[in-house]
Amino acid sequence: MICSIHQPQTFPWIGYFAKIFQSDIFVILDNVQFKKNEWQNRNRLKTPAGWQWLTVPVIHRFGQLISEVKVNNTVNWRKKHIQTLKTFYGKAPFFKIYFPEIEELYQKQWESLADFNLAGIKWILDKLAIQTPVKIASDLKELQKHSEVSPDERLILITKIMKADSYLSGAGGINYLKTDLFPNNSLNLIFQKFEHPVYRQLHGKFVSYLSILDLLLNEGPYSLNIIKGGIR
Repeated sequence: MICSIHQPQTFPWIGYFAKIFQSDIFVILDNVQFKKNEWQNRNRLKTPAGWQWLTVPVIHRFGQLISEVKVNNTVNWRKKHIQTLKTFYGKAPFFKIYFPEIEELYQKQWESLADFNLAGIKWILDKLAIQTPVKIASDLKELQKHSEVSPDERLILITKIMKADSYLSGAGGINYLKTDLFPNNSLNLIFQKFEHPVYRQLHGKFVSYLSILDLLLNEGPYSLNIIKGGIR
């Protein structure tokens, strides 16, 4: 049984969903420190001038957990996101199919960044027909008993709580994980192998590593097959 674990990101890139697809269970790691200017409150969309950020403004303090970070609703970010999607994806082949549901997602007055990200991730999983169960790390009572653990030990503990025998890491994990800890704890450590596929896009030359929204709005129900094509 394979477990994968990742922070909740804002409409993540397609490799994020490839990892979920390859897993028997996926855990949203919302009880670790929020990192500003990474992927936890923003992602990239394609425009005629190249890519640009789609950013959720947040109110936070240094050291806060992702689960504690609040959305900054003093600015009308939801309206800006909706207009951005209309402007740059209004002519995408599957825009009219998915946009009403995206707009409905934005109509809620979100207070928690993690809640917004989780809602977006679950919506994408539904559209991709990926049925991997999703758990939330902060809901795991057994994990709460072990707050003073290292990042690697946290991953091992969560994997064991999920009763999995293998942990699937992103490819970059090979640069920072203490790989010997996993077999020492009777767990297989697997590194994701994913080659970014090329698919239809608007606005000229293909750009990789964008939000999953770019794939979904351009390829619709074919999106999962495209994601699967990148798995090695």
